[in-house]
Amino acid sequence: MSTIATYDLTTGSSGERELALDLGDKVLYRTIKDAIVQYQANRRQGDAHTKIRTELAGHKKKPWKQKGTGRARAGDRRSPLWVGGATTFGPRNKRRWGYHLPKKQRLVALQSALLGKIRDGEVKEVASLTFEEPSSKAARKMIQACAPKGTVLVLLSEQDRNVWLSFRNFPNVRTRCATDVNAYDLLAHKWVLAQEGALEVAANRLPASVGDLS
Repeated sequence: MSTIATYDLTTGSSGERELALDLGDKVLYRTIKDAIVQYQANRRQGDAHTKIRTELAGHKKKPWKQKGTGRARAGDRRSPLWVGGATTFGPRNKRRWGYHLPKKQRLVALQSALLGKIRDGEVKEVASLTFEEPSSKAARKMIQACAPKGTVLVLLSEQDRNVWLSFRNFPNVRTRCATDVNAYDLLAHKWVLAQEGALEVAANRLPASVGDLS
């Protein structure tokens, strides 16, 4: 059983509570690493693209005759030897880097990432995290009280448009629902500010047994 810090957004009071979640007793760093590499590979766009001869604009006319000029032979201006010509063996945007790990392995990575965050004291539970209307002022107050430095992940137990609108203009803050959060989201941010019940929702997605995936 772990202890996490709590913060009440209405009263501004801080405290602690016991977290009765079974997250195992071992952080599987290799599994986390494999999951992070997968998420990063899937985010990779592969925009680098060089043109071959057939993709260049312009005519194919021979720049000068073959013999008699004293200059080297030249076929057309699209030659890779010329400035503005084609590129030989350059990067092409046809390659795709994305791949998928097994679902259970991704969930085990989420479990280990959450366990590591809680052990490091980087998870705080925020009570009364609801807004009747979008309020950046209230959102800033919460960030200053719970995570004055570093990036922040606001973890919601369910979709809440008012909360999302309140935090969306902060450059170092991201809002995710516990049903969609993954290991990359947790480790890409310094602090995890969880709405009441959000950690339990995330834990309900986890497999019954971790197994030996390290």
